[in-house]
Amino acid sequence: MQATRDRANELLTGIAGPGAQLRDDQWTAIDALVNARRRMLVVQRTGWGKSAVYFIAAKLLRDSGAGASLIISPLLALMRNQVAAAQRAGIRAATLNSANMTEWEEIQGRVAAGEVDVLLVSPERLNNPGFRDEVLPALAATVGMVVVDEAHCISDWGHDFRPDYRRIRDLLAGLRPGVPVLATTATANDRVVADVQAQLGEDTGLLRGGLDRESLHLSVVRLPDTTERPAWLATHLAELEGSGIIYCLTVAAAEDLAEALEAAGWNVAAYTGRTEATERERLEQALIDNELKALVATSALGMGFDKPDLGFVVHVGAPGSPVSYYQQIGRAGRGTDRADVILLPGAEDRDIWEYFASVSFPDEATVRHLLGVLGEEAQSTMRLEAQVDLSRSRLDQVLKVLDVDGAVRRVRGGWVSTGQPWEYDAARYAGLAQARRAEQEAMVAYETTDSCRMLFLRGQLDDVEATQPCGRCDNCTGRRREATVDPAVAERVDARLTAPGVRVTQRRQWPTGISVRGRIHGVEPGRALGRLNDIARGPALTQLLDDPSWRPTSPWQQDTWLPRIVAVLSDWGWPQRPTTVVALGSHDPERTAFVAALAEAIAAVGRMSFAGVLPVRPGAGEVTAQNSAYRVTALLDHWDFTGVGATDGPVLLVTDLIDTGWSVTVAGSALAERTGQVVLPFALASRG
Repeated sequence: MQATRDRANELLTGIAGPGAQLRDDQWTAIDALVNARRRMLVVQRTGWGKSAVYFIAAKLLRDSGAGASLIISPLLALMRNQVAAAQRAGIRAATLNSANMTEWEEIQGRVAAGEVDVLLVSPERLNNPGFRDEVLPALAATVGMVVVDEAHCISDWGHDFRPDYRRIRDLLAGLRPGVPVLATTATANDRVVADVQAQLGEDTGLLRGGLDRESLHLSVVRLPDTTERPAWLATHLAELEGSGIIYCLTVAAAEDLAEALEAAGWNVAAYTGRTEATERERLEQALIDNELKALVATSALGMGFDKPDLGFVVHVGAPGSPVSYYQQIGRAGRGTDRADVILLPGAEDRDIWEYFASVSFPDEATVRHLLGVLGEEAQSTMRLEAQVDLSRSRLDQVLKVLDVDGAVRRVRGGWVSTGQPWEYDAARYAGLAQARRAEQEAMVAYETTDSCRMLFLRGQLDDVEATQPCGRCDNCTGRRREATVDPAVAERVDARLTAPGVRVTQRRQWPTGISVRGRIHGVEPGRALGRLNDIARGPALTQLLDDPSWRPTSPWQQDTWLPRIVAVLSDWGWPQRPTTVVALGSHDPERTAFVAALAEAIAAVGRMSFAGVLPVRPGAGEVTAQNSAYRVTALLDHWDFTGVGATDGPVLLVTDLIDTGWSVTVAGSALAERTGQVVLPFALASRG
């Protein structure tokens, strides 16, 4: 039975509201998928309605007797928005992702029972051992349609290539004949389009439209002193209508800028790759509800975040690619007549681009060493990190590439070598490096062009319809933004940015699906001397933590670090001064002794009571889980609180390194409950 356009329009009203009608190009895509059972690549601007196409197609296929559709989406924000949209249209949608692992079994049962129309998964799930071996085969055998959202991630040449996306090729190759496949993206130039089409199959259809966004008003503000960008933003943020997103290039920059804007009186919050899933959801909703003026974000807030009335997007620092830039600014003005897009380039942009380029795929010797370390016994990323000179995030990325290439395999407990021969594709990596350099130069050209900025971006995306200037950008209109900075605002901003140490944001919500739930109480934002990835402070802090010869056996007063610690504590600005210091214990006796000496010295110099070490409970195993739900579950019974009682003031909880933040949160929450006081975490360093 042929699906009709009238029935498709009925479903659309559930998503977009009464009176909504599919455009001809949207129906063309749905008809090709449902009635012709084709494979299609749709390249259309943000806001065109790609998600409506695949939800409607999924429901029409389901009505015809097909199985549930599988949608592969890259971000949790995208999944949450899409599940809500599907439910409004009466489409039964569910998602499997890292934030709801405790619900996987129940959801998988619903899929098997035919109670789910659409299942959304992240690309990382495709190589989760349990999902890959136990769920995916049955799902692939009955799937009604496969949707690959943000399909430019499949391509090496895409601006946001992800190794996990390359596994999709194997999934598609194993589908039975006649299963439709839809790949969608808003950011693909000719090279990426050709690459994705080749991976989907030679008969893949292409539906491509113009990429102009008539609501966007683009401008560039080049300040003579780029260190004044936070003060400029704090001065001019009131000129921007509604709420929006302020993008930064690094986690550290986003966190520092958020603090600076808060000091200037703005209600903003940081949103980065280090922000926990439940906290991300809370912050996204706060922005959607206009409770915040802005989220100060890294690219972690990107594809899929849907706020139709988002009033502005500002970049403090330029992304390394015009295509990536276009993708991020596409969050703004999807449902408004006007949205402001401002770029504030920085003197350090090129250095940051070079850094990210230098930590892409490592040299052949390093990769060979990694392969030599792996064997038939599974090793976790944490164990491998101690044997290979790569950071954990970079190590994880390399392992994913090697997995796709067949050289290693992810199993329960970590990674193993397959023993298969592997060739280092030097030519491909060199070509990618050259392409990235060309993109960087194009981004500089965008900053300095005196021609239409939207036309420039559309040209970078090979938009054949890009022929006329937009008439809206600063170059087209001749209207430039003032470069002035309010001196009083600048003083408040500078005071925050030059303050000793860095702020460590507290966890606000417990992960879902565990024994504790809801908001976290009793643990305040913490402080650290600096971040390990700080250019200025990071190397010395890393040496302090890693080199045992730096660890003091004499009192900390004799060490040069104590004055710096005192400066951070003095600048903290707590409502009530802590009266008690507690050292957080660990499985490593040397590390525990180090933290204890540090805590005792802080107590002495601050005339506080030293309550000793909070020890690890006898028999408690080392906590290595990185997934928040599993990590917190293990930490809840990790420390021995025997003897902890009420105190007469706040507690300073001292540790050496705050990584995920869950250790100080779990321990701090329990201390707060037992002492009746708030807990203030302090660390020598934070990661990221």
